[in-house]
Amino acid sequence: MSTAVSDPLVTSRDTWREHAGHEPAIPPELVPPPRDTPRRERLSALHGRHLLREQRALDTYAASRHPARGWPVADNHAVLAFFRGLLRERKGMVVALVGLNALAAAAGLVVPRLLGNLVNRTVAGGARAEQISQLDQLAQVIVAVVCAQALLTFLAQGVSTLFGQDLLASAREFIVATVLRLPLGRVEGASTGDLVTRVTRDVGTMSRSVQFGLPQAIISGLTVGLSVVAMLLNSVLLAVPSLLLIGASGFQVRRYLQRAPKGYITEGSTYSRINTTLTETVEGARTVEALALPALRVGAGDDDIAVSAQAERYTMTLRNLLFCVIDITFNTPRVITLLVGAWGYARGWVSLGQITAALLYVESLSGPLDRLVGEMDRLQVGMASTSRLLGIAEVPEDRVPGDERPDGPHLVGQDLRFAYRDGHDVLHGISLDLEVGERLAIVGPSGSGKSTLGRLLSGINGPRTGSVKVGGVDLVALPLEQLRTEVALVTQEHHVFVGSVRDNILLAREDSDDQAVLDALAAVGSRDWVERLPKGLDTLIGSGNQSLTPAQAQQIALARLIIADPHTLVLDEATSLIDPRTARTLEGSMNALLDGRTVVAIAHRLHTAHDADRIAVVVDGVIIELGSHQELVEQDGEYAALWRAWSS
Repeated sequence: MSTAVSDPLVTSRDTWREHAGHEPAIPPELVPPPRDTPRRERLSALHGRHLLREQRALDTYAASRHPARGWPVADNHAVLAFFRGLLRERKGMVVALVGLNALAAAAGLVVPRLLGNLVNRTVAGGARAEQISQLDQLAQVIVAVVCAQALLTFLAQGVSTLFGQDLLASAREFIVATVLRLPLGRVEGASTGDLVTRVTRDVGTMSRSVQFGLPQAIISGLTVGLSVVAMLLNSVLLAVPSLLLIGASGFQVRRYLQRAPKGYITEGSTYSRINTTLTETVEGARTVEALALPALRVGAGDDDIAVSAQAERYTMTLRNLLFCVIDITFNTPRVITLLVGAWGYARGWVSLGQITAALLYVESLSGPLDRLVGEMDRLQVGMASTSRLLGIAEVPEDRVPGDERPDGPHLVGQDLRFAYRDGHDVLHGISLDLEVGERLAIVGPSGSGKSTLGRLLSGINGPRTGSVKVGGVDLVALPLEQLRTEVALVTQEHHVFVGSVRDNILLAREDSDDQAVLDALAAVGSRDWVERLPKGLDTLIGSGNQSLTPAQAQQIALARLIIADPHTLVLDEATSLIDPRTARTLEGSMNALLDGRTVVAIAHRLHTAHDADRIAVVVDGVIIELGSHQELVEQDGEYAALWRAWSS
């Protein structure tokens, strides 16, 4: 009897499929009806789609406030407090910005009044010579006012530019500092695509709002306020009908301001979703190709774009409704002012000069109002992005630094338990007492908890129970800047920053000289190839510059570690990307430099364990064997079996 053997690629593809059995990305209710549908039904369906998109935006916003996983979104109070703080630090520039723009706006508003007087004097007539003299004087005053306005506007724009750039610099510094202080465990557990979107697109959007939107909103608001005062001073009769009509748009503006932030936050979340899917597809390109998944991944990307399109259609509808009302209420006052002016002039209540000035004020008011509404929209987008950025700042610290300082380099771990998910411990009561200067190797099968133990011993994560202490002080109670001078972790992962070779290594200790850098490179066996680079230590590496092999990049990371000079090193597969011969040479050359330091080496290559003082064998989150190479081989246990498999 034959047994059918399933195709492993097919079964792997089925288990790997991410969206199998899920609901469609876009519900049928959001699909427009056919074009031959009666107009009334199409309008009803359009309204229904808008309400559904609004509900989806509300649900997304509510879920973003306190997500179980991922990054939260700050509320409007936090955003306003952030901007108030930025403004409070620049009181002098704010006063200069407001003062100069107020003077420029006031000078501009004097001109319509002067032109109205010019009209009245022309209509009134009088002796020709006297009239010409008065008109000349008035014209000279108008020219002087226009020149003064131009000068004030120039100065105000200069202050506005400096103000915007200064705000932008502080905002960017705040975001960078916030990202750098994030708990590493939280970074690794959240969506990379979301974090990348926030520190790229959202930073750019916030930057434009801070640099241009905020100053322009202040300028436009001042101009609008002064224009209203000037209109009332010119003629209450001519001003009130126009102002009431413009004020009627407040209902739609208020409605927009209530809904737009949630819509733009939803937009931002869909961009994060697109980036996440794209990043996963690119990083897993070989898996996608091996399992014949291109169509599936392209489909996932199409779904993300479709979801994003629905979010953008919602905010676009909000803008269209706002601008439709604004266009009507901002353009109609021209006609209303002319009609009321004609009616009032016929009854002798207003003069031609007042009507002229009123029309010019209405005309000059529409421009700043349009800009103010436009800047309001830009600020709403910026506030949404700032909410997403400040949400990162709301991630709680994973440690509270204390005042105690270690009295030595003795590292001890007691009763260590740790869980990435509640109720699922991956370490089960491990205790380790490391002698100063000892070489400890941690070995075991994949998934046994070796790397997790290394993270606890280096202070990356705090244990769920128990403690890791150096010199009698909990590692997680040390300030980060001191922790890295006590214990440092080097993993399989590495990063090369854009900059020179020297800059990359000096990140660990900026006061080191070139000789220290060269000694560190020599210790990891990379001095020769660095000196052969076009500019030696000054050669630019990183994205877009001199490319490095994975092994070379890992050597740079190790040299950076040596410069940091911690007394305890945790090497988690630190040489995994280097071929065995190079790795052996590298480890041998490091021995002299690492003399006197405590070294914890986590590795699958058992030659590392062979050279260690002690070996800890970790299986299922428990140390089942602990001793020297010779002792464990003689026990003929788990380590002996691993050694026979490795050396055979």
